[in-house]
Amino acid sequence: MNIQGLILDMDGVIWRDREPIGDLPSIFNEISRRGLRVTLATNNATLTPEKFLEKLAGFGVQLEPWQFVTSAQAAAEFLAQKHPAGGPVYIIGEQGLVDSLSKYGFFQGDNAPLAVIAGMDRQLTYKKLAQAGLLIRAGVFFIGTNPDRTLPTPEGLIPGAGSILAALEAATDVRPHLIGKPAPEMYRVALQRLGTLPEETLVVGDRVETDIAGAQELGCRTALVLTGATSREAAGLWQPKPDLICEDLAQVINQLPLISNGDE
Repeated sequence: MNIQGLILDMDGVIWRDREPIGDLPSIFNEISRRGLRVTLATNNATLTPEKFLEKLAGFGVQLEPWQFVTSAQAAAEFLAQKHPAGGPVYIIGEQGLVDSLSKYGFFQGDNAPLAVIAGMDRQLTYKKLAQAGLLIRAGVFFIGTNPDRTLPTPEGLIPGAGSILAALEAATDVRPHLIGKPAPEMYRVALQRLGTLPEETLVVGDRVETDIAGAQELGCRTALVLTGATSREAAGLWQPKPDLICEDLAQVINQLPLISNGDE
């Protein structure tokens, strides 16, 4: 089957926090040389697409804003469908989430908020958790940007948004409505921007339970890289298996002719 487009995860695929994974300019040049369209879809809600652009440019790669899809954007669009006029929401999260919500008229407030929305927050306090928990117990709708329990860094895995959601769920007995992968909304947006069909699109991720599961649900082809959260042993146990299991993104790109020819 001919692969026309790529949807790449970021954390654990392209970089680990402040460190690139591999020679990114060379990798993206090869993607371009093969004529592949590419979007980057991330559960990371901490940064805006503009900040992701700056970060990638710092690694020597130039892309455009339309090529970035974040769980913060998807969460803001989801809320805007329910509340077109915007309004107060209680936010546990960082600037990427705050900015995405503000574009649709939502702002931080704990007085009759329309929703509690929680994501990764490196300035998390007990006070924030307590207030969010009280609101959720009072019946305020609970949204989670993504279920990633850990975040890959050069030092190892650290707590991610899913760990914060787990704390709130334990405190309230309420499960959040999840926006990010494995929910398919972000992938649908990415496919629209690519202009490709699911079967023509390869999703590259480092987590089987989010990146790969969400892509498989939509019928996309999948490649798991071992540079992030999933070990080779865990990858081997996942069913259905990813189409490819590779050491890193560079190896995935080198395998693309095999996928295009249907010879994997």
